[in-house]
Amino acid sequence: MGIGDYARRMAGRAVRSGVRSVARVALDRLDRASQQRGGPSIPIPEDLRRKPRADRSRSKGPIVTGEVISDYPGDFTARVSPRYAPDPDGKPDPGEIVWGWVPFEDDYSRGKDRPVLVVGHDGRWLLVLMLTSRDHIDPSHNGLRADHGDYWFDIGSGPWDSRGRNSEIRLDRVIRMQESAVRREGAVMPRRRFDAVVRAMQHARFSDPL
Repeated sequence: MGIGDYARRMAGRAVRSGVRSVARVALDRLDRASQQRGGPSIPIPEDLRRKPRADRSRSKGPIVTGEVISDYPGDFTARVSPRYAPDPDGKPDPGEIVWGWVPFEDDYSRGKDRPVLVVGHDGRWLLVLMLTSRDHIDPSHNGLRADHGDYWFDIGSGPWDSRGRNSEIRLDRVIRMQESAVRREGAVMPRRRFDAVVRAMQHARFSDPL
């Protein structure tokens, strides 16, 4: 039995047993050995040939990039009309904390994934406030903190932080976010806490009474 016949016979057995990768490796080795001896190249059956790998640079899910959303109109500066309407429908709704890409305030072409509280809508845009787990608010300050013109409000701990850390929410910056940019849902903020955030937000942005 010639080396080519032997290789084809072994490949046939492997294919029938479902071990295609073993057959392919065996044929590759026998082909190289045959050519080193000056023999003919051993043909590899079509169903055992290596297929090119799919392009993994493309993903069905959203990809975090440093590129600005082409039609991002900037942060929302008008008065928000918030409403508490969480709904376990898989879509981000006011009163829910979700994760999404937030552009930096001074450069919309850069940003990071972070938790945000949905407070309303502006057309097709979600209106959100960003959270941080860096809680620096003194309890004696009524849950408010000013930091170089930024206003933060203490919202305590909740299921939005897996480590149970206290969180703050920024009141003076209302960010527009596309629904498709939401990575995952985190938790529902209790109604009383949501109402407290809304009152503090209106006060920080328009000096409304708390």
